[in-house]
Amino acid sequence: MARLRLKDLRDLTVMVVHPPDADGKALMDQLKRIGCRAELMWPPAKALPSGTDVVFAGVFFETHEALSAMMKKSEKPGATVICVVNYENPAMIELVLDLNAFAVLSKPVRTFGMLTNLVVARQNWMQAEEFHDRLAKMEKKISGQKKIAKAKSILMEMHKISEREAYGIIRAQAMGKRISVEEMAVAIINANELLSSRYDDV
Repeated sequence: MARLRLKDLRDLTVMVVHPPDADGKALMDQLKRIGCRAELMWPPAKALPSGTDVVFAGVFFETHEALSAMMKKSEKPGATVICVVNYENPAMIELVLDLNAFAVLSKPVRTFGMLTNLVVARQNWMQAEEFHDRLAKMEKKISGQKKIAKAKSILMEMHKISEREAYGIIRAQAMGKRISVEEMAVAIINANELLSSRYDDV
């Protein structure tokens, strides 16, 4: 599992989506001390600049809709979101959850805790992305296995052969055409559906 190193923080591109007030300045000053490439943005734009790794997002009721829209329109995978809030209540917590935040900072912004929040949030984001990639690969593998099973079933019924023989045919055809077994299975399924529809029309 990938682990964030402190020296990797200097490679991060950070957007501080916050008014240019004392808290916004404190965020920028500390990020520059840490060594991040940081930029202040206010109000929220239509989308984050390409390549943004981390967002420190000031959460306000009056601008939340624009902030949420900006995050949803940004490129995938999304940035690591750290929310900056000025008070805590159920409504504010809902806004933080809507942004899929990995950490929260309270106001007034203090330098103590920013580095820890940044490291923990980014590490958790990296793990979430890794799990997402593994899940996507697993789902793709299961989908391929289902297609192969269906193609084998078609060949077994059509030629009255065993499952092993059916798989052998699919594999041999795939090697001959220089495509994957899954792609060959899809071709067999599509051909069978085409033939079935033609017979149904007769």
